[in-house]
Amino acid sequence: MPELPEVETVMRGLAAVLEGRRITAASISRPDLRWPFPPGLAARLSGARVLGFRRRGKYMLMRLEGGESVLIHLGMSGRMVARRVDEAPRPRMAPQGAASDARGHDNPPDAHEHMVIETEEGWRIGFCDPRRFGCVDLVPTGREEEHRLLAGMGPEPLGPDFTAAALSAALAGRLTPIKAALLDQKVVAGLGNIYVCEALYRARISPRRLAASVAGARAARLVPEVKAVLAESIAAGGSSLRDYVRADGEIGAFQERFDVYDREGQPCPRCPGAPACSGIARLVQSGRSTFYCPRTQR
Repeated sequence: MPELPEVETVMRGLAAVLEGRRITAASISRPDLRWPFPPGLAARLSGARVLGFRRRGKYMLMRLEGGESVLIHLGMSGRMVARRVDEAPRPRMAPQGAASDARGHDNPPDAHEHMVIETEEGWRIGFCDPRRFGCVDLVPTGREEEHRLLAGMGPEPLGPDFTAAALSAALAGRLTPIKAALLDQKVVAGLGNIYVCEALYRARISPRRLAASVAGARAARLVPEVKAVLAESIAAGGSSLRDYVRADGEIGAFQERFDVYDREGQPCPRCPGAPACSGIARLVQSGRSTFYCPRTQR
């Protein structure tokens, strides 16, 4: 699933071609993804001007003129790619019930492309989601934080509210492993498996350690490492492991810089050749793979 850096990267790419522009056409090719599309969504998008974007955790919010925001989650396999209209795929079989492009182009959606919007400058943005775990919803812009998917989220890890003191308070009394606690979106928003593994490695904290024991000095080490690994990934365009691509269709590059994630059995970058280090280890926590160095993470 795309995590914070991937969602931020896609959002920035969409903002570059949509912000300040008017949507001239929109189409929906199926009734639902994870949940039904809002009634009349295509009609409500058509003619609307995009005022700007905001990210909250792993969600994007596209703010429209008139006081509505489009909430978008990419799910497990979703991607949103912006192309020029004349670069879109030429004729292929459209999904049953898919409407023709509102501008009359002979441009049916790609396979698994469930939402398409076009702008007055000729940009075409398609939301492709083969596994349909993503979602699209509408929410009043002034009430975004009240949406059921956003309410109760923890602080943004790149924001000023994510501090060692705030993290310590959120972890106080928690007897779950720190890895699981950091994946809880009520503790901190937007973190997922990749970046929790990488940040814990950089902070030399074992993913097995009880969350409550990380409060204090360890939290003071961990918070800047979380911020650093996220910022570095955003600068690299995110991590492309399976389905994720940027809004321009190119892959991210941060996967080339992983220290531990998906590197089971490989040498630890911190202790090459150390006889006491057997390399990067893998364990399963809450059904997810965790990668770490048993020698240096305590």
